[in-house]
Amino acid sequence: MSYLVGISGGSASGKTYLLERLMSAFSPGELTLVSMDHYYKDQHEQTREPDGSVNYDRPDALMLDRFEHDVLELAQGRSVSIREYTFNVPGVTPKMITFEPAPIVVFEGLFMFYLQSVRERLDLRLFLDADEHIKLSRRIRRDIAERNLSIDEVLDQYEHQVVPSFREFVEPYRFHSDLILPNNRHLEISTQVVVNHLRSVVQQRVQ
Repeated sequence: MSYLVGISGGSASGKTYLLERLMSAFSPGELTLVSMDHYYKDQHEQTREPDGSVNYDRPDALMLDRFEHDVLELAQGRSVSIREYTFNVPGVTPKMITFEPAPIVVFEGLFMFYLQSVRERLDLRLFLDADEHIKLSRRIRRDIAERNLSIDEVLDQYEHQVVPSFREFVEPYRFHSDLILPNNRHLEISTQVVVNHLRSVVQQRVQ
């Protein structure tokens, strides 16, 4: 049976950094990573805000039933396939991706702990935490550099979508986690603790 790890936390809390470290510490045969991003509904299925925009920071923006199904399938040692999420980039054709069972399966996403059935199936729940002003600073730098958003667009989205959704759908579940990893300054030590723990899990499962 796979050891299931769930990683949650607010936008710009450090999830990507932790995932990159985990992926570099283990081989594909040892660890499989599943991102909730691939479970976003198609544009035409999204609920629109009064101004016509889509709020991707709400659980109903995702196919949660499909995600729950795939978590349970991987927990039983069965592979699952889903269409790649391409962040609505024009001209990019999504491909089908397959997630294979492995000694460790890591699931990550904003709403990782939102579904009780998924939350209770996880063997290890990690929540990345950082002060609000630090997350905002990181998000401003990221969205301007990587998503070509203006400072006004970033701030408007953060105020009206990101923060309210975080407080309603993400933050209440931080104390359902096994470990809260503070990331105001750095994650090196806590990341190494997680890597060491998962390394021991892999060793036990391959013996």
